[in-house]
Amino acid sequence: MNKQHVGKPTSGPPAAVMGEIRGRLPEGEWQWLQALFALRSTVQQVDNAVSEWMAATVGSIARYQILMALWAARADGIPHSEIVARMGVTRATVSGLMSALEREGYLNSTVDCGDRRKLIARLTAKGEAAIKKAFETNAARFREVACLTPSELATLTALLHRIREGFAKPR
Repeated sequence: MNKQHVGKPTSGPPAAVMGEIRGRLPEGEWQWLQALFALRSTVQQVDNAVSEWMAATVGSIARYQILMALWAARADGIPHSEIVARMGVTRATVSGLMSALEREGYLNSTVDCGDRRKLIARLTAKGEAAIKKAFETNAARFREVACLTPSELATLTALLHRIREGFAKPR
C-alpha cells in the first residue's frame, strides 16, 4: 500500500481553527461538524484504498464498474448509452473508457441489429477472465477490512442514506 494512504486520516482543519469554530457553534452543530469531517476523511481513505485495489487489477473503479456490468449482462451485452446512464458520467467519459477496454481486448462493441444508432458492448474471454480475477482479488481484500457486524452495517447504511438525502435537498 502506498505510504500516503496509511495511517490515521486527518479529521478536519487544524486544532486552532477547530477551536474557533467550536466557540461559535451550539453543541449539536459542533457534533454535526465533527461527524462531517470524520465522514469526509473516511470516505477519502476508503476511496484511496479502493482506487489502489482497482489499479492493481483492472485499472480503475470506472473500468471495474463497466466490466462488472458487462459480466452481469452475460452474452446479451449492454448498450453504451445504458452504461453512460448507469455511471452518471458524460458520454465522452464512457466512450474513452470503452475505447480503451476494447483496444486492450476486454470487450467488443457491435452495432445493434434493431437500432443501428446503438452500440452494444460484450465481454471477450479476456475481459471475463480479468473481471473474475479482479472480483475475487478485491472481495478478498474487502473481507480483510470488513469490521462491522450485520446490525452495524444496517444502521450505518440507513444513516448514510439520511445524510445523502439531507444534502440532496434543494437549497
